[in-house]
Amino acid sequence: MSYCNFCKNLEDENLHKKYHDMRYGFPIQDDNELFGRLILEINQAGLSWETILKKEENFRIAFKDFSINEIAQFDHLKFDELINNSGIVRNKLKINAVIKNAEVVIKIQQDFGSFKNWLDENHPKTIEEWVKLFKKYFTFVGGEIVKEFLMSTGYLKGAHDENCDVYHKILKVSPKWNVL
Repeated sequence: MSYCNFCKNLEDENLHKKYHDMRYGFPIQDDNELFGRLILEINQAGLSWETILKKEENFRIAFKDFSINEIAQFDHLKFDELINNSGIVRNKLKINAVIKNAEVVIKIQQDFGSFKNWLDENHPKTIEEWVKLFKKYFTFVGGEIVKEFLMSTGYLKGAHDENCDVYHKILKVSPKWNVL
């Protein structure tokens, strides 16, 4: 069953339905929000997406509204605070990856002007090419994390079925991608 079919008959207030209808596959312009989506995808590994959606606001608070510059400055005291924060996923490898990846994004921003520019300049690629590229730069990014990050931000086909109303809504706001 596709995600679109899964969400079709859910109530409007359902977390999955709201995410599907308003965010999944839509392009993100802001680097901090792009990085925030990567943070969520990294933390989802081994867990349900519903768990992450329920904790999303806690992630946003704990990771300073996904501010790349602030996260890159996190020290061992902030790490200890995060590892003890029951509102987020308390996994040492994932928390370390978020901090290290913020440092990587800053370097990407210096070299390409923005994280979004880096993604745009590498678009389009096959999933295999994207995974290889992400593994070259980032920590804790396997094939599924990269795939979901790229699908959820409109860089890779598969976020929505072609018969899904949201698919057509996304094409209207971002027709140049036409990769859904």
